[in-house]
Amino acid sequence: MAPPRRPPPLIDDAIAEILVRLPPHEPEHLFRAALVCKPWLRVLCDPGFRRRYRAFHGAPPLLGLLHRRQVVEGPPAARFASTTKMPDFPFPGRSDRLGRARPLDCRHGRVLVHMLRERNRDYLVWDPITGDRHDLPAPDIDWFIYTAAVFCAAHGCDHLDCHGGPFRVVFVATDDREEIVKATVYSSETGVWTAPVALDDSCECYARHMRDVLADGHHYMPYVQPRRGAVVGDEVYFTLRRGNEIINYNLREDSLSMINPPSHTAHEIALMVMDDSSLGFACIECCSLYLWSMKVNSKGAAEWVQRRVIKLEAIKPAVEPVREASVVGSAEGVGVIFISTDAGLFTVDLKSEKVRKVDEPEVYFSVLPYMSFYTPGIVLALACLFLSFIFFTSAVCLLNVMVLVCE
Repeated sequence: MAPPRRPPPLIDDAIAEILVRLPPHEPEHLFRAALVCKPWLRVLCDPGFRRRYRAFHGAPPLLGLLHRRQVVEGPPAARFASTTKMPDFPFPGRSDRLGRARPLDCRHGRVLVHMLRERNRDYLVWDPITGDRHDLPAPDIDWFIYTAAVFCAAHGCDHLDCHGGPFRVVFVATDDREEIVKATVYSSETGVWTAPVALDDSCECYARHMRDVLADGHHYMPYVQPRRGAVVGDEVYFTLRRGNEIINYNLREDSLSMINPPSHTAHEIALMVMDDSSLGFACIECCSLYLWSMKVNSKGAAEWVQRRVIKLEAIKPAVEPVREASVVGSAEGVGVIFISTDAGLFTVDLKSEKVRKVDEPEVYFSVLPYMSFYTPGIVLALACLFLSFIFFTSAVCLLNVMVLVCE
């Protein structure tokens, strides 16, 4: 009796059609698929599959997070907390020559880190997936309190899978001597910081804000919140401590201005980018999550509009009465809000309204979500480069030895 005939192997296009549907927020499935056989590995490592995978799934998935504390609370533990089953990326500054480090922002596949040393202070832009590191000098601002944002500067980039290429860093701080807000921008293409610009009485909104503050008879320093900002087109937004006033840095005009949030009783807000690419923010009042966004009305004036209210009964029983729940960040593009409670750090999915615990209790002042596609093709390419470097180095060393022997 003749043995049963095996079905013909799937062609590469059919394999890719199946594998492209594996969820990006569970990258371990891609790596397991790469171990099945050589044809699957070849498909997964093809650059065309990476492009197709990105286009199919849209926004990059949330792979992990870092977080910030207020400056008076000190830097958090140097730890990259993975939100998938993949192992954590080794955080720079934990065990290498770089020393201690304070994360400042995560965006477009990059992490901005303030390297804390004994005699000097500088900054690092780090890609956890590729391991690429770009050192930045310290900006020319004598800061008292500060925050910053890093983002891709490649022309026409869709920011679905940013690795390499030019980037910019916007650094905003309260000047310790002049007690005013200043901003400066670093470009990886020029390698220098721009001359600082200041937020002063030339901004009508800021001047009105300062008049109201000084009318109370108290000395006031505009305290920049060390929270993650929001990047909307050519504008970057951060918040001040008093009243949650919002600072706007315009990249094209190289200028600072200020806008007010809507009147509400929330003590802390987290800026975010809405689905329609407008500026928004989230806050919690009376165990409900409120989402606001800025819209331009029929008269051309910008106004705040309440977009949504979500009841948080799901996590209310887990919250101790000592500290209320607070919004500490968002993951843009995937509709996720981070909420800190005494029971730990939770995510709220805005589509399903499902609540998920992602980390243990900590002092979460500002969560920095790391979002990027993580595929076997990236890892294999890096491994090939590493092996090529080792081979080249070994060949050079062998050549040097042969030269010495011949001499």
